[in-house]
Amino acid sequence: MPATRSLHGKTLVITGASRGIGKAIALRAAQDGANIAILAKTTTEHPKLPGTIQSAAAEIEQAGGRALACRTDIRDDEQVQAAIDATVAAFGGIDIVVNNASAISLTGLAETPMKMYDRMFDVNARGSYLVTQAAMPHLLKAANPHVLNISPPLTMTERWFKGHAAYTLAKYAMSAWVLGMAGEFRERGVAFNALWPRTAIDTAAVRNLLGGDRVANASRKPGIMADAAWYVLTRDSRTCTGNFLIDERVLAEEGQTDLERYAVCPGTPLFPDFFLD
Repeated sequence: MPATRSLHGKTLVITGASRGIGKAIALRAAQDGANIAILAKTTTEHPKLPGTIQSAAAEIEQAGGRALACRTDIRDDEQVQAAIDATVAAFGGIDIVVNNASAISLTGLAETPMKMYDRMFDVNARGSYLVTQAAMPHLLKAANPHVLNISPPLTMTERWFKGHAAYTLAKYAMSAWVLGMAGEFRERGVAFNALWPRTAIDTAAVRNLLGGDRVANASRKPGIMADAAWYVLTRDSRTCTGNFLIDERVLAEEGQTDLERYAVCPGTPLFPDFFLD
């Protein structure tokens, strides 16, 4: 474990950090005085998708960090490379990549247009691969480099494919990168881990696509994922790699067992997340 457990002075590239879990991870890192590059598309406020790269940058700087708002479609090779180059120019390097951006459609074969199929694979699978690939030359120069994918454990059971196989496979690709790249880069000291929530998290996706207020009120706040991510990203990259981690288990390992403060509505039974038996 690093001698000083802090992200002070570290540079994080976080995709989809204009809202939700990505922004929460950014704000937690900002409390330490980290540098955060926000790679996201939103520059104009949307009624159902609050937050822009500019508003997230302002919150990060208010929290104590330094922010770089990079309007980036992670499906676009040139935009991703430009964002990585801008990050290095602004902060001098890259220590951490958090692949958080994701596209979701819980639809079956007949209900999934190929345009949506392509979007899920282009964002989840290809986008996370592309961002990691572009950042890797800089990660290899970092003192304690980490790549953290917000993706689930690989559980090959019919239950998690039935009715939304395209989304599951696109999301599982992010976890497959962890499995493969942890092995590929273990000897070079770059950690690859996946982090997933035990329960639903109150995000725009939950409120707009996955059950509305009913599920949101039975969820936890994004802060639980942010705190768990902080614990992972401050661990030794040479010993903490190749893991499929669950937020509340990470917190328990760190002695944090009272999780009621993360509940949207304390006392309400929590809605379990996908992909966990």
